[in-house]
Amino acid sequence: MGSSSPFKDQTQLLSLPKKLLPYALYALLPIALFRLYFHPPPLPQSPADPLPVLNPVIFTTSSSFSSSPSQEEESSCEIACDYTNGKWVRDELGPLYNGSTCGTIKDGQNCISHGRPDLGYLYWRWKPHNCSLPRFVPDIFLQIFRNKNLAFVGDSMARNQLESLLCMLATVSTPDLVYRNGEDNKFRRWHFPSHNITVSIYWSPFLVKGKEKSNSGPNHNKLYLDYVDARWAGDMERMDMIVLSIGHWFLHPAVFYERDSVIGCHYCPDLNHTEVGFYEVFRKAFKTTLKAIAGKRRLNGDPIDVIVTTFSPSHFEGDWDKAGACPKTRPFQEGEKLLEGMDADMRRVEVEEVEAAKAYAEQFPGFRVEALDVTKLSLMRPDGHPGPYMYPFPFADGVKDRVQNDCVHWCLPGPIDTWNEIVLEVMKRWDDQSRKRV
Repeated sequence: MGSSSPFKDQTQLLSLPKKLLPYALYALLPIALFRLYFHPPPLPQSPADPLPVLNPVIFTTSSSFSSSPSQEEESSCEIACDYTNGKWVRDELGPLYNGSTCGTIKDGQNCISHGRPDLGYLYWRWKPHNCSLPRFVPDIFLQIFRNKNLAFVGDSMARNQLESLLCMLATVSTPDLVYRNGEDNKFRRWHFPSHNITVSIYWSPFLVKGKEKSNSGPNHNKLYLDYVDARWAGDMERMDMIVLSIGHWFLHPAVFYERDSVIGCHYCPDLNHTEVGFYEVFRKAFKTTLKAIAGKRRLNGDPIDVIVTTFSPSHFEGDWDKAGACPKTRPFQEGEKLLEGMDADMRRVEVEEVEAAKAYAEQFPGFRVEALDVTKLSLMRPDGHPGPYMYPFPFADGVKDRVQNDCVHWCLPGPIDTWNEIVLEVMKRWDDQSRKRV
């Protein structure tokens, strides 16, 4: 009758949290917002932008040099431009030169003269996401670089880039070949008398001291990682700007030395050495090289600029000696091909070492270094290689079972011309900086 329910106390206890719940939520909400503000969750990486998370290479588009009043108005404000990310878009104007108008193209890259039937690869331009990449204006390059010496140092990719630049400059000023030495013209120098400019190529596939494998000697390279290659370093005193470009030779079998002692090797199963791979060796080669250049600046006080061209991917889809090794005739669309694996790792090493060199360069005004980050834009151009047209008319007698292909180097003209368009933008920015300091 007057007895109480045995569940009464439990009911009161259960109702208490319900009364306190709103107050608890009000108390927790500011804490959650505080944590979210100061510790935001990482954003997922877009598959259309596969570059590793590194400091982007940012240039400004302003310059004292312009070819029209409208460009002069634009040059009054600086616009940050990240040339590393973008897409290839159709361009009806095409290149500045062709295979018959430029006499400095290496025979193996003269795809037009060798009978490549599809010429669509010539009509694409690189369009960065947040800006426009100006066309190459040879007169501006020559004006900025008047009375100076430019050196390309590295492997055959450095030579490929050099020959692209010479072809573009030759549309307004003819260079004279003033020096030639070495097998396959590995050491050459041109002079532009109109502006007293010299442009040189130095064969140095490791940048550091090295001994290349040969048919009569060991089947591996030897790299001395703490010595810079004297074949180019001996001429550093006369260089105003150096473009460094290496990478593919580090994939070959090699033995590595420091302080004249073996520290390991890459792919040397017949030798009693520790396998160390090549990524850290690649890094050490750049570190030694950039410190040597900075040291030259410290000793004589002359300004020097350095551009590091990042790794250029190959596009082999099959055996190198079969037809169709790199058969694409159009660029990849954005997101169709991701930058990953070895290509991404080689690029990462170069960009990281350039960033480290920039910090070191702050001690020496007049020493400037920049990464020419072309890995992604090059990855997206599987159509730009000579392929079988590294030789003249390879299918004149029909399709053969075996045909040598070049899916590493670039046709001239071709996508590699874009590299030098970006080089000119770097030079314009540096020139602006120099003028502002005066």
